[in-house]
Amino acid sequence: MARLALTMACGDYDRVQALRTGRVTPEGIDLNLLPLEPEECFWRMLRFGEFDIAEMSLSSYCIARAKGDDRFVAIPAFLSRSFRHSSIYLRSGAGIGDPRDLAGRRIGVPEYQMTASVWTRGLLHDDYGVEASSVTWRTGGLEQPGRAERQPLTLPSHLRVEPVAADRTLIDELLDGEIDAIMAPRIPSAFRRGEPAIGRLFPDYAARELDYFQRTGIFPIMHLVVIRADVHARHPWVAQSVYKALTEAKRLALDGITAAPALRHTMPFLLDALERQEAVFGPDPWPYGVAANRPALETFTRYLVEQGLTTEKPDIDHLFAPSTLAESRI
Repeated sequence: MARLALTMACGDYDRVQALRTGRVTPEGIDLNLLPLEPEECFWRMLRFGEFDIAEMSLSSYCIARAKGDDRFVAIPAFLSRSFRHSSIYLRSGAGIGDPRDLAGRRIGVPEYQMTASVWTRGLLHDDYGVEASSVTWRTGGLEQPGRAERQPLTLPSHLRVEPVAADRTLIDELLDGEIDAIMAPRIPSAFRRGEPAIGRLFPDYAARELDYFQRTGIFPIMHLVVIRADVHARHPWVAQSVYKALTEAKRLALDGITAAPALRHTMPFLLDALERQEAVFGPDPWPYGVAANRPALETFTRYLVEQGLTTEKPDIDHLFAPSTLAESRI
């Protein structure tokens, strides 16, 4: 039987390298894997449906489904995760010494709907009482002007979300005092250079992120994988085939970190970091599957409603291909 030729676009992660090299092959599929930055991948898939399979923003997918957009079907392989305490940057002199001081301020986000922003606003609300409605949100490119929301939003009137001028960036606005803080998944280049006008809200972010995980059990999910619905309708077996392949590729990536006799990663204290990581997360810090991630997904879908991005919580089980909701038993 001829194998099905499909194209998948996603980030260049260690957890997909076995698919790229051919060490892992999805059953019945000849996979063309395109390495793309997440922003480009999301934009091209949401706007044009260019790929058969693609990495996708968790929030963009949930919002689209809540609007009745059923062009995609997800599988619970969560290619990107990140704690977000490190991603809040302040303008020096803004008078923000405590997270609660963010209420009433102007905060920049690349997109109001982006998953990183949803998680960050959620932790500020849950742990510090900062309501999304208490902030004026300014949207735009972090360091390049002209960024827009990747899909149209209809937000409640009590939320204030305003784009910056088309020729301005969030960093311009921060340095000029037009906004007080930025929430961004990428580290601003000015911060990396040591610009004294920019600091972190949580300089001790690593300790806070560890505390957050120990209290909640949540390692925030950023991205999942979607299949175009027309592909899934014609070949429903593709969902399980791709899911199994991604799971195996991740296993090989985790096993390979310590299996080599020489360090493959430019991290002198890699072994120590891995041992401390296992003490916190166990043997698999990056679980796939709905069951293992239900608390995180329940929390995230609650945030979508609280932040005005959906009117009702999406039904988690309806977000994913049915064949991926339970592991097969042989």
